[in-house]
Amino acid sequence: MKSAAKSELFRRLPSVDELLRTAAVAELAASSGSATVTDAARAVVGRLREEIASGLLDEQSLDVALAGVPGAIEQQLRRMLGYSLCAVINATGVILHTNLGRAPLGAAAIERVRETSAVYSNLEFELETGERGKRDVHVERLFRRLLSDEGAVARAAGLRPFDTLRAGSGGTAEAAVSTRADVSTIVVNNNAAAVLLALNTLAEGGEVIVSRGELVEIGGSFRIPDVMAKSGAILREVGTTNRTRVADYERAINERTRLLLRVHRSNFEITGFTEQASIAELVELARRRGLPLMEDLGSGALVDLQSFGISGEPSVLDSLRSGVDVVTYSGDKLLGGPQAGLISGRRELVSRMRANSLFRALRVDKLTYAALEATLLAYVKHNHDAIPTLRMMRLTKEEIGRRAQAMTGQVKSSKLKVEVIDGDSVIGGGAAPSSVLPTRLLALSCEDLGADELAARLRASDPPIITRVEEGRVLLDLRTVFPEQDGMIAAALHRIAA
Repeated sequence: MKSAAKSELFRRLPSVDELLRTAAVAELAASSGSATVTDAARAVVGRLREEIASGLLDEQSLDVALAGVPGAIEQQLRRMLGYSLCAVINATGVILHTNLGRAPLGAAAIERVRETSAVYSNLEFELETGERGKRDVHVERLFRRLLSDEGAVARAAGLRPFDTLRAGSGGTAEAAVSTRADVSTIVVNNNAAAVLLALNTLAEGGEVIVSRGELVEIGGSFRIPDVMAKSGAILREVGTTNRTRVADYERAINERTRLLLRVHRSNFEITGFTEQASIAELVELARRRGLPLMEDLGSGALVDLQSFGISGEPSVLDSLRSGVDVVTYSGDKLLGGPQAGLISGRRELVSRMRANSLFRALRVDKLTYAALEATLLAYVKHNHDAIPTLRMMRLTKEEIGRRAQAMTGQVKSSKLKVEVIDGDSVIGGGAAPSSVLPTRLLALSCEDLGADELAARLRASDPPIITRVEEGRVLLDLRTVFPEQDGMIAAALHRIAA
């Protein structure tokens, strides 16, 4: 297009003031505010200028664009005033999908958040005394009950109860958590914060011994050595990537040692010629040398997952029973609650963390406590189906297959090919990397669209539908789709294939 012709097209563009005086745009300004509509109109006219400058618009296409300016302004206004964070349908089969918000909350947790956030609450207020209270109390009683397992956390074999641990390289220390009163739990905003607070409290200025095979990256480029450096503790690596023995820990203990740290390999596996010091060996060493033992579980389950077909994921109770002094874990992974970092362990050590000024900086708000309390109550009642994460893990291949087969009957199109095939779901969220759950998948292909384009069309649906693309087909796993969303997927597929 010649520059003279472009100049003529530029002159045909209306000014923002002219647009604001038109009936359609003036009506938008009356309902949504003049300033916001002005910004939207300016953005639409600016886009038209860019399209003319780049040669995308000629005289005929500009006529069409100008006729649609009021609609374009309304659409721009919706984008400007709409929510960025929105609900999506997770059809990936990844139960704890970090990019999709990890664990969805149960109905009771959502209701508790609604009830306590719309009004004032007793977050830090003692109703009996009328004095200031502690926010921890709302979940502490539930954690004690769950981590006591019918009355008491079992003694580690051969160890005696103790009240204090003596730091240093000599002497003896006495055993692990032994009664319900010995277990304490505090809540911070995520597991990285929990690790940071625990390390800063127990080992600032001193050395923390950890196996080279456990120096994990926990996602988003956050790495255990980096978190440790921020805590003020000094990393002391022992062993090798694939083999670390308890003797490696013992040789590294010196007068500067403050803590033994074990990091659960929750997001990867090392196989082959490997060796790892057992929890029992580390507990015995820690007691004998007068040092606390901390375990970063990462995910942290509150139930035995073997019955779900998931192996290699120790529960928090398992670790405490084994004699671990402090356990850190996440609230929004295998626990199935809100985002939170949880620190459970020996009361004296956890009390020191509560007194650390970092605790206030990292603490959570009333919404998290409300959702967490409701989630924990479901565990206390053994109502595991009330927790969506656990319910999804318990779904059988046959149950998912029946839903998938029913959906194929709802999608009738000669353009869209829908098959039901075998596949696997995964836990995700850095948990149980080797565990897969057998499932049935909807495999889609469309004669007019490639797999990537079909997946993009599904993402553009309302609500967006997130899928997997493998071997030239779009795959949907209904394990992570709520049953009431099945109809939404069928409707979206019908629209795309029409």
